[in-house]
Amino acid sequence: MRLKSAIWVAAYVRRCQHEGAYALVRRRGAEEAGAIFIKINRLDGTADLYGPAPQSAFDEAQPDRMFAASVPKQPAADADIEAYLERQLRYDPDVWVVEVDDRAGRHFLDRLAS
Repeated sequence: MRLKSAIWVAAYVRRCQHEGAYALVRRRGAEEAGAIFIKINRLDGTADLYGPAPQSAFDEAQPDRMFAASVPKQPAADADIEAYLERQLRYDPDVWVVEVDDRAGRHFLDRLAS
């Protein structure tokens, strides 16, 4: 069983703050199962973006959330990241967007798809 998106996001924001990074929920999506995008703002005009990993990255033994880079080259220009997020919001209005400010680009995500 997977955690509700709202609970996962609250825990993630708390973890970021515990690690000394400023994190905020820019957009609240569906409480139960909205897709979550994590934007890492490097505070220099560039950012990284992580979103849900493709289904092929999951196995049934580990049903937890997994993330993958959403744009091919990271870090990317902040404008490119915002344009990508706008396209996602048009496609799925139930997405969550969490933004983390961290000059070092730390994402604090436990599971990244390769």
